[in-house]
Amino acid sequence: MQLPKIQEVKDLSRIERIGAHSHIRGLGLDESLDPRTNSQGMVGQIEARKAAGIILKLIKEGSLAGRAVLIAGQPGTGKTAIAMAMAKSLGEDVPFTMMAGSEIFSLEMSKTEALTQAFRRSIGVRIKEETDIIEGEVVEIEIDKSVTSNGKTGKIVLKTTDIETQYDLGQKMIEAIIKDKIVAGDVITIDKSSGRITKLGKSFARSSEFDAMGGDARFVQCPEGELQKRKEVVHTVTLHEIDVINSRQQGFLALFSGDVGEIKGEVREQIDTKVAEWREDGRAEIVPGVLFIDEVHMLDLECFAFINRAIESETAPVVIMATNRGITKIRGTNQVSPHGLPLDLLDRLLIITTKPYTSEEIKQILVIRCEEEDVEMDDEAKDLLTKIGAETSLRYAIHLITAANLIAQKRKSSEVEMDDISTAYSLFIDIERSKSFLKDYEKDFMFSEMEDDNLLHDKNDKKTDKKEKDKKENMDLD
Repeated sequence: MQLPKIQEVKDLSRIERIGAHSHIRGLGLDESLDPRTNSQGMVGQIEARKAAGIILKLIKEGSLAGRAVLIAGQPGTGKTAIAMAMAKSLGEDVPFTMMAGSEIFSLEMSKTEALTQAFRRSIGVRIKEETDIIEGEVVEIEIDKSVTSNGKTGKIVLKTTDIETQYDLGQKMIEAIIKDKIVAGDVITIDKSSGRITKLGKSFARSSEFDAMGGDARFVQCPEGELQKRKEVVHTVTLHEIDVINSRQQGFLALFSGDVGEIKGEVREQIDTKVAEWREDGRAEIVPGVLFIDEVHMLDLECFAFINRAIESETAPVVIMATNRGITKIRGTNQVSPHGLPLDLLDRLLIITTKPYTSEEIKQILVIRCEEEDVEMDDEAKDLLTKIGAETSLRYAIHLITAANLIAQKRKSSEVEMDDISTAYSLFIDIERSKSFLKDYEKDFMFSEMEDDNLLHDKNDKKTDKKEKDKKENMDLD
């Protein structure tokens, strides 16, 4: 008899530390791909987010082959935030690799190998497997001390709406039942191959028997049909992880060794062939992820040539680059090009531009950051911080949030006030005040270039004056 199939239900809880972009949840678009003013942690940048939403749709439809995306804009205009929002919108199991252009030159491997590993980290393989499970509601559990040994023996009675059966328990299963505090009325699944027990929740039919329960109590229906079912399990791994496992003797433990080194091309060819076979058999599917290269202008011509070829591959990830450079030299050459990228690569890119935030948008971002960092701030302090952000930079204003909160805690206040912002502003200077400080005390610093520049300007001025004087004398003689 063919066993019925059920879908696996996963409850995942992810712990994340508060970071610069930990408040980003997505692009904040509606169903028609129009950006909301303030949604999912994203504020402003309406045109850029709309363009990113269209690219996101092309990615999901598989219509972005052979192209990449460049996000260009001034520092602090949300380029990295847009890239991370795109990754979040694609899904949790979609690989997202983030790197800076300068990392390529600090790794103990060739530049092309480092880029190849980054590309393969961004390509997922969704592998499907089937396993037999027993799923049912616990009717009775009986655990006794063994007479012949120091261990324990036990039995469990499970039922569905149609059938009820008793099973003998092994030692590991008994330990799992005690650890998870499984009792009568719980709905559980038992993996037949590994013996792993998973608690799905409590049965609706016996909800009246549970008097005291926490807010996280979960109720599920009693399973129907047969106790034994077939479950489809889905694993998502990256091509790079498969490369590492197959290129080292210690197998999957190589993922934790840290030192990956260069991987032979023959290994990758064999893996690509095997993955292609799995795709034909319907056992696996390719999940193109996102490779985000920040400060892409730090790459050189060799890297750009590799990216030119790599993005045309069938299994290439979506490559998103970001830069804050204008018209500048390509690294390692004297050629000048927009954003420091070769023209042949720029021709393959969809370019998104970001613009400076308005004062109102800065205020909304600061409010979101206060909530993310769990900082209470009154309206006057928010207005002052917004003014500081508009006159200096958004990043500087965000840095002052935590500093002002610590100052408020020192005076035993739970709310940040305007005086706390002013104190933090006086303690930590911004770029413009730093420049002014250097000008005032330039003679007290070692190797100050400003003095040399002034001397150079004085010499040039004297040469110009001398030339004009000689020219005037010659005209008088004539």
